[in-house]
Amino acid sequence: MFKPKAIYFEKNIVNYELGKELMEKYKDIPKFEIENHNNIEEMRKRPNKDFPDMKRNLIIGIRKTHKFVPNHKTSDFLVPYTSSGCTAACMYCYLVCNYNKCAYLRLFVNREQMLDKIIKTANKSEKNLTFEIGSNSDLILENTITNNLVWTIENFKNTQNGFLTFPTKFDMVDPILPLDHKGKITIRMSVNPEDIINKVEFGTSRLSGRIQAINKLKEAGYPIGILIAPVIFVDNWKEKYLELIQQLSSELSEKVKKDAFFEIIFMTYSYVHTKINEEAFPNAINLYDKEKMTGRGKGKYWYKNDLREEGDLFFREQMHKYFPNNTIEYIV
Repeated sequence: MFKPKAIYFEKNIVNYELGKELMEKYKDIPKFEIENHNNIEEMRKRPNKDFPDMKRNLIIGIRKTHKFVPNHKTSDFLVPYTSSGCTAACMYCYLVCNYNKCAYLRLFVNREQMLDKIIKTANKSEKNLTFEIGSNSDLILENTITNNLVWTIENFKNTQNGFLTFPTKFDMVDPILPLDHKGKITIRMSVNPEDIINKVEFGTSRLSGRIQAINKLKEAGYPIGILIAPVIFVDNWKEKYLELIQQLSSELSEKVKKDAFFEIIFMTYSYVHTKINEEAFPNAINLYDKEKMTGRGKGKYWYKNDLREEGDLFFREQMHKYFPNNTIEYIV
């Protein structure tokens, strides 16, 4: 259970039920009032080496931006929702790239406003719409603090023409297993070889726990997606990812293997990641490989085309061999 080192809060959060609950829950934690959760100057000025320590803080505010962004992968819209950032410290996290050091966990207490917009948009639609509510955070993790995921499922389940989806790297799924979700919530578990999880995805659940969580969620009737993501082309990557695919084939339940879908995403990286990681995690592996990567603009890198093509072929061949009945939604 995450216990924050300090709470930074906007004063108006106490006008919301969740805000009151969180202030009471953490009444013994040091608190600092802020004007805007988006701009905490004190933390922006801290050196890169302080990044892990900054992750121990919890920021509580009110989400002001509610713009739905069209998406064409596993949802119709990316939706700003109840949190942003995370307590974990994955070395490739795109939020670190977007917000520099400010990828700490931010909670937004105006959940009623956010869910109401989703429900109204879905009910007005003549076709089914799927809303991605976890593109900026991990809702399984957040739920251990706010119970927001339980609240969301219970208040969304009767929505017409509406479905929700989100990814996770955490296995704390027990609170949502008993819920009557009506099949409207698709949960997508992100997996990687155990060695990569241990060296790169700091503070997340182990691979075995994630696989067990997938099986439990499927047994509870949730639609399941599995992300092999991000694929990192480390030395011996084919052996590592083949072992992962074989482990999934062996340990996933027959119910999961019947209709789960897959997403496969190659890692992107950035100059910002490099500068933070070398100071915050000086003993960790270096994810930037100039022999394998090329510039993508604005200080970002991705793997060169020939390696991406090799990876695409490898995953299609192995997935066809071990998961012949399952769909690969995309490889990017």
